Amino acid sequence: MTEGSVFGNIIRFTLPLLFGNLFQQLYNIVDSVIVGQYLGKNALAAVGATGSMTFFFYSLCIGLSVGTGVLIAQHFGAGNDSTVKKLIANSAYVTGAIGAVLTVLSVLLAPALMTLLGTPESIFDDAVGYMRIACAGTVAVAAYNWINAVMRSLGNSRIPLIFLIVASVLNIGLDLLFVMVFQMGVHGAALATILAQALSAGSCIIFAFMKFPQFRISREEARFDKMTAKNCLLKGVPIALQNAFISLSMIYLQRTANGFGDTVIASYTATMRVEQLIQQPFSSLGTALSTFVGQNLGAGKLDRCISGYRRSMAAMAVFSAVMLGVFLLVSEYNVGFFVSDTDVINIGGTALKLSACFYLFLGTIHTTRGLLNGAGDVNYAMLNGFVEVIGRIGFATVLANIEAVGCWAVWATSGLTWFITGVMSLIRYRGGKWKGHGITDK
Repeated sequence: MTEGSVFGNIIRFTLPLLFGNLFQQLYNIVDSVIVGQYLGKNALAAVGATGSMTFFFYSLCIGLSVGTGVLIAQHFGAGNDSTVKKLIANSAYVTGAIGAVLTVLSVLLAPALMTLLGTPESIFDDAVGYMRIACAGTVAVAAYNWINAVMRSLGNSRIPLIFLIVASVLNIGLDLLFVMVFQMGVHGAALATILAQALSAGSCIIFAFMKFPQFRISREEARFDKMTAKNCLLKGVPIALQNAFISLSMIYLQRTANGFGDTVIASYTATMRVEQLIQQPFSSLGTALSTFVGQNLGAGKLDRCISGYRRSMAAMAVFSAVMLGVFLLVSEYNVGFFVSDTDVINIGGTALKLSACFYLFLGTIHTTRGLLNGAGDVNYAMLNGFVEVIGRIGFATVLANIEAVGCWAVWATSGLTWFITGVMSLIRYRGGKWKGHGITDK
């Protein structure tokens, strides 16, 4: 990605990422559609009530993978092949160990965490069961995100897409089998998802070791190296903490939604599923920009980094405007795809219109964060996550206690948090500190 058209490189890398992310979100959407339409509103609420908590554990693994990808992209851009192989091996050890620990903790703590969230008694047992099964797959999530981060840092976003498409089709089949044929309820939906995720991760890892030279690692390069592992942690932990902070803020917001009852929980779940789709172009563009910046900064090509960021921001702004227009017209139809309850559809449709007004700031966060992460400015990532915690907790606490605002506090909180975090990201970019980071960092 250090040669040729700046925006062309970014778009060619973004498109497979986007398709892959959309298929990955298909896991959640299929769960929600089958659960909501076949099992009903309460079952959908039970699945939604676990979302922020399971993402908390997943996000720690994702953050570690992103940090590793930053190091690999920079050394790959600089041509340090042996270091790249050491990073691949040692990052696998670190990610695997942490993923295993998080799996055990999340499964054991599921009942206590659902109680902490104030989950209504009517959906409590289903929520605990769903979370335990979903979190049992944390190791698979860690493995999947690790291999994806490594492949992306090497400039390949197509191979993970192929395996993910196969896993998505399998997920749909297993969902229908477990929920509608075997009558396993929400537990079946969770089991289908983790089995599909594990298949995608395992098959992609095997293929990478068979086909890519960077995975042909010598015995010496494969040895556990404390300094290499430490560098993976130094880059990965701040991003993992950023994700953890964001997850904690989402947990608090979920608790706020839970306080308004089953109908609002179901509405929030449906709108979250829609917005997870909307975020994928933003997220994919940011991830592509991160790899682009990492490789070009490693090669000493700062001008290409700046040009790539500016063009990505322009593309993001156009997409935000298009999505605002779409949701002002058809938001109720999007919510109705998940559930047939009229009250849920009405609340969710209005909520999506409110959220769409802030999509420009959401896109700014993803795009700017992509540049900063790719440059290795990972300490800002932790600060960025902390701001999201303060924003969501602060806005939710205040707005939820204003009678005139009511349940709309849940969605207004997200929009206002995107606004302050997006502005803060722009300030960090304009400050230019990110330009001093690179592969010389310890």
